[in-house]
Amino acid sequence: MLIKLTGGIIYDPANGIAGKQQDIYIQDGKIVNPPSDAVVTQEYDIRGKIVMAGAIDLHSHIGGGKGNIARILMPENHRLDAVAHTDITRAGTGHAMPSTFTTGYRYAEMGYTAAFEPAVLPINARQAHMEMGDTPIIDKGGYVLMGSDDYLLRMMVAKKDQKAINDYMAWTLQAAQGIGIKVVNAGGINAFKFNQRRLDLDEKNPHYPVTPRQILKTLATAVQELGISHPLHVHGSNLGIPGNDETTLNTIEGIEGLPMHLTHIQFHSYGTEGDFKFSSGAARIAEAINKNKNITVDVGQIMFGQTITASGDNMRQFANHKLANPNKWVCMDIECDAGCGLVPFKYRDQNFVNALQWAIGLETFLLVEDPWRIFLTTDHPNGAPFTTYPHLIRLLMDRSFRNDMLATIHPEAQKMTTLGSITREYTMEEIAILTRAGAARLTGLVGRGSLGVGDFADITVYSENSDREAMFSTPDYVFKDGNLVVKDGKVVKVTWGTTHVVRPNYDASVEKDLKDYFDRYMTMKVGNFKISDDEITEDGRGSLTVHPLKGAAI
Repeated sequence: MLIKLTGGIIYDPANGIAGKQQDIYIQDGKIVNPPSDAVVTQEYDIRGKIVMAGAIDLHSHIGGGKGNIARILMPENHRLDAVAHTDITRAGTGHAMPSTFTTGYRYAEMGYTAAFEPAVLPINARQAHMEMGDTPIIDKGGYVLMGSDDYLLRMMVAKKDQKAINDYMAWTLQAAQGIGIKVVNAGGINAFKFNQRRLDLDEKNPHYPVTPRQILKTLATAVQELGISHPLHVHGSNLGIPGNDETTLNTIEGIEGLPMHLTHIQFHSYGTEGDFKFSSGAARIAEAINKNKNITVDVGQIMFGQTITASGDNMRQFANHKLANPNKWVCMDIECDAGCGLVPFKYRDQNFVNALQWAIGLETFLLVEDPWRIFLTTDHPNGAPFTTYPHLIRLLMDRSFRNDMLATIHPEAQKMTTLGSITREYTMEEIAILTRAGAARLTGLVGRGSLGVGDFADITVYSENSDREAMFSTPDYVFKDGNLVVKDGKVVKVTWGTTHVVRPNYDASVEKDLKDYFDRYMTMKVGNFKISDDEITEDGRGSLTVHPLKGAAI
């Protein structure tokens, strides 16, 4: 079958194309050269329409135990978004934390064809993959959570060499079937178990005498030496605390030039100026990002309304539980690996702190100069559900609309932000970079996020509309691996995407000590800890794609 998309206006930054009218041919799920003799089976006249690769969300909590707890905790939230059972779609519910089926449908309906779970706890990885495997249409993958795990901290205290730590991390990454490594509040989740309620960057864990800075440097070194494409994915220390902009700046400096991705940077960009002792550190953080080319960030933009915060950072979630709205919350320990905290929250535009958080995120988007090093996220669901992305895109592309919104927030917050004076508006090409090409490059995806010959046919077609929110909410067509899955913003076919993983090499002897450790301390045997390929692809719900390491031949 040969499909032709005729006359679309292409935005494909990975191949240096911006606003060029060009036909696209699709065959066997991939983009192909115009064939000389084949007959076009299906043609779509898309002249005047905007064409981009399928969008990629590189940080979205879509799999793992915390998601199910969030759904149980907020049943009243489900009615805000319901999907009916049809001949095509399964029934599903959820607004802040949608069901697996609803997650896949809603992403596809916005033109997204991939999303990555940023905190796969190794001991809970099977649950995470089962949940992601139950999410239709989109590709997925997960960053394996390390940095507070008891075994790593024991290794560091024992002064094991970097090679030994690399082997352990590579083994864990393969066992949990991940595409990258994530660290949440390095060492802090473990310290919380020993009654520590805050852990600064250079403060030693009360039980294991190592600091967050040492943990970050060790993990980032391992990621680079193992050849993993995605940099160490860092949820920094002191999330949400006024004055944590200093912690963030020290973290950037302390990594000493190693590649590092700072996630939901908005939550780590707070100063202490003003009457409320809470101010924007966005300008300082953006300046540091602009200067340090080894640093990438996603924003974690907050949007006003009801959501639920779901995080492995149980230290910070415990600290925030008194802010729960509605007043219910969960904070839990998870064996020797980490923890979990869930706190419902409602962001209000007339609350000074919430209003300034909103402005801080937008300031960061607009002050970071290189769109290849900043990415569009709300840290779903922590800042807002991912379904708010079209509204966020309009805020970035339309200064007049942004300033109209700014004029409605808490008046004291308006005085504490420079947002109104920033004239920048994101271009269509820049949106394609931070939601497609840049995300694919950073995550190490091959043949995704771009529209070149040989690439997978993940394609989104939009009608040009000056109302960018309306435009990006309802694409005309979405193709996933060459299949038309969405038409006029509605799912018309359900397919199953691939799970992306990497497999760095390691010394197999590492498993001997791990077996002894599991037998002594864990409730799971080491053999059960490892996830097989068959478990991910069972029931025909998708495939598995192993990506090359940096420096390896494709």
